[in-house]
Amino acid sequence: MGREVSESCVDSLLTEMVSMYCNRLYANKPELAASRIDAIGYQVGHQLSERYTMERPRFTDHLDAIKFICKDFWSELFKKQIDNLKTNHRGTFVLQDNRFRWLSRMSLDPSPENGDVPQENSEAAAENKAAQVPNMHLHFSCGVIKGALHNLGIACAVSADTSHLPACSFVVRIKP
Repeated sequence: MGREVSESCVDSLLTEMVSMYCNRLYANKPELAASRIDAIGYQVGHQLSERYTMERPRFTDHLDAIKFICKDFWSELFKKQIDNLKTNHRGTFVLQDNRFRWLSRMSLDPSPENGDVPQENSEAAAENKAAQVPNMHLHFSCGVIKGALHNLGIACAVSADTSHLPACSFVVRIKP
């Protein structure tokens, strides 16, 4: 019997981690917060990939490793496969999840937390901060994918796009 963690616990832990890095530790340095969150995701992805591939032979090419991420790895994390995989056959892959679980319960209410009547500048700042919340969560997810692929021997850069929440696309660019 494998060890499992409640989905709601993981969701709460991720939300609190992002909040702590963005609002307390690096409130005035969003780039540093994003970097730290990405690094934590990288460690998680690296270790999970190690666990999920322990009894498998090494992958022979990039496409096999990406397919593993889309099917088996994603299924272990989210109980579903990636909805769509596209490639240009030159080292760029787009993984699309039409209902990304870590974003599906996210509220994008830009109202201020303290309940004060917003002023012109603070209203714009609140909207900007609300737009950053999903992006900060995605730094963790990008780190998870990057760490998993690095453990499989693939150096890559991963970015994310959230044009239509809760859908999310991850762009994986293999480094030569």
